[in-house]
Amino acid sequence: MTREHEYPDSRVNGSEELNPVFIARLASRLFNELPEAGSLPKFETDAEHAPSGLAGSVREKAAIAEGTERSPDYEQPDLSGLPLLQPHGRERKSVFPENPEELYFLGTREEKEPEPLEHHANKLTEQQNYSENGNRSHDIDEALQRNTSSSPQNPEAEGTCYAEKLYRNFSGEDQSPGLDRIFQSLRHYAELASGDLSGKPPVHGYQASAGPAVPGADIYPGWTGEPDAKQKPLLNAFGLPSGLADSHYFLRGKEQPAVSETDVFDVATIRRDFPVLHQKIHGRDLVWLDNAATTQKPWSVINAVSNFYALDNSNIHRGAHTLAARSTDAYEATREKVRQFIGASSASEIIFVRGTTEGINLVAQSWGRRFLQPGDEIVLSILEHHANIVPWQMVAKETGARIKVIPVNSRGEIILDEYTKLLGPRTRFVSLTQASNGLGTILPVKEMIRIARRFDVKILIDGAQSVAHIPVNVQDLDADFFVFSGHKIFAPTGIGVVYGKREVLETMPPWQGGGNMIRDVRFEETLYNGVPAKFEAGTPSVADAVGLGAALDYVRKIGLEHISRYEHDLTKYATEQLQEIPGLRIIGTAASKVGVLSFVLNNLPNEEVGKLLDREGIAVRAGHHCTQPSLRHFGVEGTVRPSLAFYNTREEIDRLADAVRNLRYR
Repeated sequence: MTREHEYPDSRVNGSEELNPVFIARLASRLFNELPEAGSLPKFETDAEHAPSGLAGSVREKAAIAEGTERSPDYEQPDLSGLPLLQPHGRERKSVFPENPEELYFLGTREEKEPEPLEHHANKLTEQQNYSENGNRSHDIDEALQRNTSSSPQNPEAEGTCYAEKLYRNFSGEDQSPGLDRIFQSLRHYAELASGDLSGKPPVHGYQASAGPAVPGADIYPGWTGEPDAKQKPLLNAFGLPSGLADSHYFLRGKEQPAVSETDVFDVATIRRDFPVLHQKIHGRDLVWLDNAATTQKPWSVINAVSNFYALDNSNIHRGAHTLAARSTDAYEATREKVRQFIGASSASEIIFVRGTTEGINLVAQSWGRRFLQPGDEIVLSILEHHANIVPWQMVAKETGARIKVIPVNSRGEIILDEYTKLLGPRTRFVSLTQASNGLGTILPVKEMIRIARRFDVKILIDGAQSVAHIPVNVQDLDADFFVFSGHKIFAPTGIGVVYGKREVLETMPPWQGGGNMIRDVRFEETLYNGVPAKFEAGTPSVADAVGLGAALDYVRKIGLEHISRYEHDLTKYATEQLQEIPGLRIIGTAASKVGVLSFVLNNLPNEEVGKLLDREGIAVRAGHHCTQPSLRHFGVEGTVRPSLAFYNTREEIDRLADAVRNLRYR
C-alpha cells in the first residue's frame, strides 16, 4: 500500500519544479543529524533508511548515515529489525508502527492529497518528538530556517528552508540531485571545517582553498571560509561538537535547554517528550499522578537505553574490545554527570546501586556494622520511608544500638527543638528524608545537619523524593551520605546512587563480595579495590546507568529552578482545589512541601477511591505508601496520594478535583 508521503518519483529541470519527497527526505535527514536534535534519529520511510548517528568521528558518522565509506576499524552493525521504537500495546507484531510517520498515541489520519511544497519537511515528521530542540521548536521547517541566516551576499536567506536551498542549488547544476552526492559534499565541508583534508582529493563542489562552491550560494549561508565559534552552524550536520567526536551521542551534553528559559513554563512542549502520557485508560486521556512512586520517562531516556542495547551492550572495565570500551565510557560518563548534578567533589564519591533502598542498606550494613556499639543512638524522623527505618532496625538489633525518633507537629513539620533535645554524646548516626513521600513535607535538612555537627555523628539524607524537585548540592548540605533512585527522576528502574564523602567511604568495608570490587584474590586473602569500585560488586546495570545520564541531562536542560517554581505553583493550585471538596481531609499541610497531596475522603476506603479514579483515567497511589508511622501519627492507616511532576497541568488537577467530587455521590 502506498504511504501518504510517497509520491511518484520525478526529475526536475531547473529550480522552479521541486520534488517534495526528495526534499522531505533531505530535510528530515539534515534535521536528524543536527547536534541539538533528539538522541534517536527520526526515520524517513523505513528503519533501514535511518542514519545511525553512532560513529566516533565526523567521517564515520557521515559514512554510516550515507552507507558508504567507513574507517578501517569500524564495522557497521545490522540495524534491521531492531526494536528501537516499539509501538505501544500488548501485541507487538512489528517493531515500528504500520505508518512510520505516526506514533501509536497520535491516532490515525485519513489519506490526503499531496500538500504544497512549504509542507515538505513537516510531511515526514509531523507530530514527531524532538525532545532536545533548543528553542521549543519541534518542527523541521522551523529548525532549518532558524539555522539559515542572511548575509550581504545572500540577503534573502532569512526564513528560507535549508533543505530546499540545497535542493535548488544542486538541481540547478544537473537536474538530478541525489542524497549521496549532496551528503558527500556536506561531509567534505565538515572535514574542511575541522581541517582534516590531508591526502584527500577534492570533492564535487569544493576547493580547500576557496571554501564551498555550490552553484548559487554557499553551502552554509554566511559561511566565511573558516569555522567561527560565534556562529551556530547547521553543519556540523555530521560534525560532532569539537572535542566530542569520540563520545557516545546519547551521553553528550547539549548547550541548549530542552525548553526555553523564560518566565513561561512550556508544559505542553515538555509533555510531547513523554510518550506514555499520550494514551487512553478506560477511554479517557491518562492523567499520571503517581509520580512519588515512579516518574515517566522521556524519549531521550528511552532511546538512550534502546540504543545502548542495540549497539554498545557489553560488560564494563575488563574487556579488551571496542564494545567494552564504549560501555565503560558510557557508565563512567554517567558517574561524572551525577557528580556534577549533586555537586560532589569527586566522581569517586559516587556509587551506583539499584536504588535508594539498596543505598541505605549499603550504608547501614557497611558503616553501621563496623562502627555502632551497644548503647549508641541512631536518630530518625517519624516521616521516614520504611526503607530508612527497617535497615537501621536490623543493624541496631545486631549491634545493640538504639533508635530515637523526631516528632512532627499537626502540619507534619519537624519540631526542631525536640530534634535538638534528642542529640547527645551517644548519638552516632542521623538518617533523614529530605522530602516525605507520604506527606510531601520538605525537611530543613541543612539546618538539621548543622545542629548535628555539634556531636561526632554521621548523617545520611534520603533524596528519593527531593532530587527531581529541589536543587541539591551535597557539599553545601555537608551530608556524609546522600542517596536517591533513578526512577524517581525520569530514569529507568534498577539504578540508584549513593554519594559518600571520600574520607568516610575509605573507612568502610565492602558490604558485598564478587567481581569488579577486587584487586587481587587468593584463598589466603583478598585485596579490595578503592572507592567507589569496592562497593560495586558484580555486573552493574550499565544500560540503566546510561538512562540515568540521559535523564539528568534532560532535567538539567529544563533547570531544577524552573521545575521547582512550576511545581510549587501547581501544588498550591491543587491544594486549593482539593480543600474545597466537602468531606475531603488533606493529610500533611506543611508550609514547605513537594507535590504530594495525601487525602482521605468521607471514610471511603482508599483502595476503592483509587480504583474509581482509575476508571476516569487518573492514576494515583492508595495505601500506606511505606510510611506507616507518619500516617498513624495522623490517625489513619493509609491515604489516597496524588503526586505531581513538571509534566502535570492545571487541567489535570481540575479533572482530579471533578472526579473526586463526583465520587461523593456514588
